[in-house]
Amino acid sequence: MAAMSLTSVADKVVVITGAGFGIGRALALRCARDGAVLALSDWDAVGLAETVRLVERAGTRVKVRHDVVDVSDRAAVAAWAAGVAEEHGRVNLVVNNAGVTATGDFTDLTYEDLDWIVGINFWGVVHGSKEFLPHLIASGDGALVNISSLFGLVSVPGQSAYNATKYAVRGLTEAIREEMLVAGHPVTVTCVHPGGIRTGISRHGRKAAGLDAAGIDALFDQKLARMSPDRAAEIILDGALAGKARVLVGLDAHVIHHAARLLGARYQDVVARVASRLPVR
Repeated sequence: MAAMSLTSVADKVVVITGAGFGIGRALALRCARDGAVLALSDWDAVGLAETVRLVERAGTRVKVRHDVVDVSDRAAVAAWAAGVAEEHGRVNLVVNNAGVTATGDFTDLTYEDLDWIVGINFWGVVHGSKEFLPHLIASGDGALVNISSLFGLVSVPGQSAYNATKYAVRGLTEAIREEMLVAGHPVTVTCVHPGGIRTGISRHGRKAAGLDAAGIDALFDQKLARMSPDRAAEIILDGALAGKARVLVGLDAHVIHHAARLLGARYQDVVARVASRLPVR
């Protein structure tokens, strides 16, 4: 089995999807301060440009490549990965961070909603992992980081599609890690499970017809999103550089995950009772 070798991002080529906002932006800034060479993407050109501006304003003397990429588009991701590798000659760290939410009971979500969230949350991670892994292996000190969620460890009502995609990311990532170990490739693989992070993921997500969208966003922003993106980025990068297989981000992620492990399948009944009392549905 290959030993973990990526211990710093200084002078390393770091790829981040979903870099226009939230955790992706915070990771870009953290890696830039640490001297990384950045290759950033997002589907939102305005948000991505703001991230680049913040990186440059921070006074960091790093090279930043930025591309508007829809991670659900396989050809677009393939072209982006080839371009990054050609420009820099190597890729050392990839963070598949791009993600969206689709809130609503399964019976109320449309097939369009399901295709949209699966395309970004699951296929986006598949595309990023598939296209960049050969370059990570060739680098000799690669690290792959895929962002799942607390909801890739426990399920909650109203997030069936999000749960499905984040469980899928977890399964994919853990299997890739095992394959890297079996083959002896010099690539560490980390699956990240954030709890409530203060990002715009709820506001930018979709809601099923009839739901109180403003109330759902307010509940997330005011009650559930406890940790700053900057702190989340620190935990994620530190975990990746330590070669951890799994990184839980936030006290809520630790508490809920361990409570669910203790309760077994019965946690679903507890979650259902709590959810039924929430003011927003």
